[in-house]
Amino acid sequence: MSAADFDAIIVGAGHNGLVTACTLARAGWKTLVLERRHVVGGACVTEEVFPGFKVSTAAYVNSLFRPEIIRELRLSDYGFAMLERNPSSFTPLPDGRSLLIGPDAARSQREISKFSTRDADNYPRYEAMLERVASFIEPMLTQVPPNVQSPGFGDLWKLFQLGRGFRNLNGDMGPAVEILTGAARPIIERWFESEPLKATLATDAIIGAMASPSVPGTAYVLFHHVMGETNGKRGVWGYVRGGMGGLSQALAAAARDLKVEIRCEAEVKEILVREGATRGVVLHDGKEFYAPVVASCADAHVTFHRLVGSKYLPPEFMEATGKISYDSASMKINVALSELPSFTALPGTAPSPHHRGTIHLCPDLDYIERAYDDAKYGRPSTNPVIECTIPSVVDPTVAPDGKHLMSMFVQYAPYRLSDGNWDDLRDRVADRCFEIVNTYAPNFKRSVVARQVLTPLDLERTFNLTGGNIFQGVMSLNQMFCFRPLPGFANYRTPIRGLYLCGSAAHPGGGVMGAAGWNAAREILKAR
Repeated sequence: MSAADFDAIIVGAGHNGLVTACTLARAGWKTLVLERRHVVGGACVTEEVFPGFKVSTAAYVNSLFRPEIIRELRLSDYGFAMLERNPSSFTPLPDGRSLLIGPDAARSQREISKFSTRDADNYPRYEAMLERVASFIEPMLTQVPPNVQSPGFGDLWKLFQLGRGFRNLNGDMGPAVEILTGAARPIIERWFESEPLKATLATDAIIGAMASPSVPGTAYVLFHHVMGETNGKRGVWGYVRGGMGGLSQALAAAARDLKVEIRCEAEVKEILVREGATRGVVLHDGKEFYAPVVASCADAHVTFHRLVGSKYLPPEFMEATGKISYDSASMKINVALSELPSFTALPGTAPSPHHRGTIHLCPDLDYIERAYDDAKYGRPSTNPVIECTIPSVVDPTVAPDGKHLMSMFVQYAPYRLSDGNWDDLRDRVADRCFEIVNTYAPNFKRSVVARQVLTPLDLERTFNLTGGNIFQGVMSLNQMFCFRPLPGFANYRTPIRGLYLCGSAAHPGGGVMGAAGWNAAREILKAR
C-alpha cells in the first residue's frame, strides 16, 4: 500500500472532471485525476470498437460545451475542433416524402412548406421565441444556484436577480414557465400542424428521458437541445473531429500541461473520511492518495451510497439521495457500414446533405407515444424511436476509406424490464431496430459490417451510470437548478467538508457542457 499527497483529487476523468482538474491546476493546485477505465472521457469518449473505426461510444454530437472553457483552456491548441452539420436534421417518411431542416433558414422554410405553409411561416417565430427564452435561461448554466432551503444574503440576492431577469421576459414569461415545467407536445402542437415537423422536433424532447412528449418536464429537454453553439453559431450542433473523445483528449492534454497527474485503470473503492472531512481515497488495489479536497465526477448514488456510505452521512441525506430518480430508457447502437444508407425518400449511397445531420425515424407524435406506452410497462418498444447520425460523412477520419460509421440512439429501452433481462434481449431488440431502418433504407442491413449494442444495463456497467441514465439523474424540474442533486446542496458541496460533486449529477445537469466541472472548481477555489 502506497500513499501520496495532493491538494485535490478528482474521482473520474469524465469531461467535467477534467475541466475541474484544469481549473484547479491553473490556480496552482497539485491535482490528481483517477479514472476507473483505460481511457479518459467518461461517456465523452472515442474508442476503436471496430478495427479502423473511431467510435463515439456513448455521447455522439456536441453543441453545449461552454465556449468560455474552450477559450480559457485553449482547447483548439490541443487539437479540439468542431465540424458543423448543415443541414442538421433529416426525417424520411414511409410514403417516400422527407423533411430536411437546419441552420439555412430559407431552405428550412422551403422544406417545411412542402407539408404546411402555416408551419413554414411559424418556424422562424418559434425559433425566435426559443432564443429569447434562452437569453434568460442560458446564463444560469454557469451560475451557482441559490440555497433555497437555508438561504443566506447571497442566496436571497441571487433569487432577486433571477426574479428581475424573469420579469424582463415580458411577453415571453408564460412560454418560459411552460418550457421549464411543462410537456413538449402541447407547445409543439400549438405552433405547428404538420406531423413530420412535430415528430422531428419532439424527438429532441425525449432523448435520454423515460417520458413521452406529453409528459411534463420534456419541454426543458426539448429546450436543452436548442441552447449552445458550434464555432460561434447559435443553436448549431456538430461533430467533434476524431469523435467525441477528441474533446476529452484535448482536456487531458491541457491538464497534463498544467501538471495534473492522470491515472487510468485506477478505480476508487472508497472516499476516506475523518471527523466529518475528506482525507483522500483508497483504490481497489489498496493504494491510498490523500488530499483535503475530493471532487466526484460520478453520480450521487455512486458517490454517496458506494464510495462514502451511511457511516459518514446524515440519515436524512442518505434517504433523500436514495430517492433521486435515474429512470432511463435509452439504448445506443454503433454500426460499421460498407456503404451509406440509400433512403427510399432520397436514394443514393454517395455522401449527400441528408446524410450529414441527425436522421429521425419516427413519422408522427402518436408513434412516439405508442413507443413510450410499451416502455412504461417495462417492455422495449415494438416500434422504437430511432435517431441515426453518420459522422463519417462530415469527418472522414472516423472510418476507413470507403466505409462509414453510424450511431443509433434508440428510445425506448427501459432499464427495468417486466420480463426477461437485457443480456438475453440485447440482440433481439437491436435486430428490430435494424429492421425499422431497413424499411426506410433497403440497403442498410446488407451494408452492416459490425455492430456494438449498449443497453441501459451496459451503459451502467461501462460508464458507471446508475440505471443507465445518461444525465446522471432525470432532468425534471424537481431535480434541476437549486434542487440538483438536492435542495440545500446545489452549490456542489456535500455534508462532508472538502467533498464536492463536479459532474452531471450537479447543476446544470447532463449533456456535454463542462459547466458543472467549471462551476464546481470555482466553488472549491472560493472555499479555500
